[in-house]
Amino acid sequence: MIKRLLALFLSAAFAGLCACGDEQVIHEQAEQTEITLSWWGNDARNEYTLAAVAKFEEKYPDIKVKCSYSEWSGYEARSKVQMVSGTEADVMQINVGWLGQYSSDGEGYYDIEKLSEYVDLESFPGEILEYGRRNGVLNAVPIAMNAQTLYINKTVYKKYGLDVPKTWDDLFEAAKVMEKDGVYPISGASKSVFLYVLAYCEQQNGKTFFNENNEITFDESDFKMMIEFYNRLVKENVMPKVEDYQRYNIDSGVYAGTIAWVSDAINYNTGAMDAGFEVIPADYTVFDGMASGTGWYAKPATLYAISKDTEHPREAALLLDFMLNSPEWAELQGLEKGIPLSREARNYLDSCGQLSGLQYDASLLMETNSEIKPMNPLVENTDLIDGFIEVCDLVLFDKSTSEEAAVSLYKKYKEKYAFE
Repeated sequence: MIKRLLALFLSAAFAGLCACGDEQVIHEQAEQTEITLSWWGNDARNEYTLAAVAKFEEKYPDIKVKCSYSEWSGYEARSKVQMVSGTEADVMQINVGWLGQYSSDGEGYYDIEKLSEYVDLESFPGEILEYGRRNGVLNAVPIAMNAQTLYINKTVYKKYGLDVPKTWDDLFEAAKVMEKDGVYPISGASKSVFLYVLAYCEQQNGKTFFNENNEITFDESDFKMMIEFYNRLVKENVMPKVEDYQRYNIDSGVYAGTIAWVSDAINYNTGAMDAGFEVIPADYTVFDGMASGTGWYAKPATLYAISKDTEHPREAALLLDFMLNSPEWAELQGLEKGIPLSREARNYLDSCGQLSGLQYDASLLMETNSEIKPMNPLVENTDLIDGFIEVCDLVLFDKSTSEEAAVSLYKKYKEKYAFE
């Protein structure tokens, strides 16, 4: 009887110990470090990013990622408040212009090189990482590079017996042939057209619009050149006014070309290609005898950064590395954010046969062009672009001369930027 009771006691005690151990295991597995991730994008981007985050959580079950995302305008507005108040996400997608705005001294974001134990930075060329540095500090890592590119509907050009344009003169000659049918050789939205006209003027005057001190180098005569060239493009039917630009005209071939970012190659041209047109990235437009790419700019399409205030730098770094270099993330993202700069991600996509098509061709054109310069983010300032289009319209509708408009634009820019 005593032996039986003792056996029962030992059995119960052992069971209790096992139960206690199970509870401990369950407790340890339930302990997770929560970090936050934010990005902007459309529904498709949100869906694959959430799926990729789930893959990360499977690999690192001790890390929970709380996601925050929205369309660009809402994301930008919310992020401005968060950056000022120090409540931004642990890992975040940022615009290259934010580095100058929030981290001119290099102290606005975490120094990612301090986390190189967890983030494979060797997968990125050194010159690419320079885009993410401020004051010598690696604040962010570029995902992909971007440049305005001229996409030409080769089928339409061939219909009119024309070669793919390489020079400014080629475009004006094409307009003479196409205008009888209401077809435009090229087209573009306001930012694209502004940068296109800027390339023309930089080729003419040999200046860069901003110097290293973020001062505008153009004077009234340079602005007059820009205004008159834009008006000539419109009046001679090379392109429609930016206010009249309609993307659906790309699909039908009414626009035989369009200026857009590398990252927007598919977004802008799928309709035309689906309709049977052959669309290709053209050489960067220049004067005859000039090297293609002169006066054109490239920039990071977007970057990832880590909050300087993160309480979990190791976990944030593991997530950042997964987003940049893992095959799981690369497979789900594909080329949606551009051709990845990470050697690991690019090699994986290449092995899957994904490095092909219009966007890849445009990216290679950009990457192999030695004349393209790094873009000063201030060039994309909305006020800058809107101000230019506004005075161009005054001249187009005979409400101002190009001289008067240039003086007005110079004065407006001078009030916003420190330059003489």
